[in-house]
Amino acid sequence: MTKKKVAVIGATGIAGQQFLAALPNHPQFEIVALAASSRSAGKSYLDAIREPSGMVGWWCDEPLHEDYARMRVVEADSFDSSSVDLVFTAVESDAAKQLEPKYAATTPVVSTASAFRYFDDTPIFVPGVNNSHVALLKRQQKERGWKGFVTPVPNCTTTGLAMTLKPILDNFGIQGVIMTSMQAMSGAGRRGGVLGLDALDNIIPYISGEEEKVEKETQKILGAISGDKIESANFGVSATCTRANVSDGHTETVFVATEKPCSVEEVARAMREFRGDLNGLPSVPEHLIYVHDDPFRPQPRRDREMGGGMTTVVGRLRQERVLGQNGVKYVLVSHNTKMGAAKGAILVAELLLRDGIL
Repeated sequence: MTKKKVAVIGATGIAGQQFLAALPNHPQFEIVALAASSRSAGKSYLDAIREPSGMVGWWCDEPLHEDYARMRVVEADSFDSSSVDLVFTAVESDAAKQLEPKYAATTPVVSTASAFRYFDDTPIFVPGVNNSHVALLKRQQKERGWKGFVTPVPNCTTTGLAMTLKPILDNFGIQGVIMTSMQAMSGAGRRGGVLGLDALDNIIPYISGEEEKVEKETQKILGAISGDKIESANFGVSATCTRANVSDGHTETVFVATEKPCSVEEVARAMREFRGDLNGLPSVPEHLIYVHDDPFRPQPRRDREMGGGMTTVVGRLRQERVLGQNGVKYVLVSHNTKMGAAKGAILVAELLLRDGIL
């Protein structure tokens, strides 16, 4: 099989680096272009991530592949997207609003940014959860006159929540959801993010715009496709999002009121059996959802790397009756820069390729 040529835009940032960590030796995709801001353009990638102090700002556990280290970085604003088969973007929302439509005019774009998430003609993909929403892409291409398209992944906090709610929704229905997050510092990025001294010995109780994103995105992702539009899920989602002194891996406590009676054992079984029609994709983990019996799990330090950072890990699954007659509550950990960003976007691309969209 001939590999698809891909570009990574925003390649020097945390999410961009995760694309580079995940794609060496990928059986379907080959990075042929790296793009970033004008500050990095024209430099080798290694020089582009080198700090003035001399420190190399490579933040992934995996080593930087030598081919990428030597690759010349191009300016994102002038990159010719027609030279590749697929574009992965890992840039801030304001930049994405300008760049992604230019790229999508010729080439499919899978994005980690929020710029297009809330348009009616754009699906927010969580692979395995809302595969049918792919139908929106034809509408998007028709209405915008694009040869390509833009399909974003959700906010990293939404990913694990939507993943775990899907088997509950399918089997027992949902009346309402309350979620509180304790989010990793890496979710804020390294430049302009949370200062270490602010987070040390601390919980920061507010993340601007985060709660609204989680609430809106969860309802859209778990909504039903009707013709060429999505009918958002008809249950409420209430989120409180906080920042914790953890490097990677978002922890969330989730309370779910269900429409039908359900036991803890039944919900655990539904989660464990959830497969999402992703069998055979290169990046799909053995377990999309792993349910712990140990009451002291999940923990971000111990569980975030399960399945290569692609598994949502659940524990403390208990009955919940305060919200209504039926329901459950649980704790989850999801890797925010892997399944919640770059590797989740790669899984989206694998799904689109399998289904003949790419």
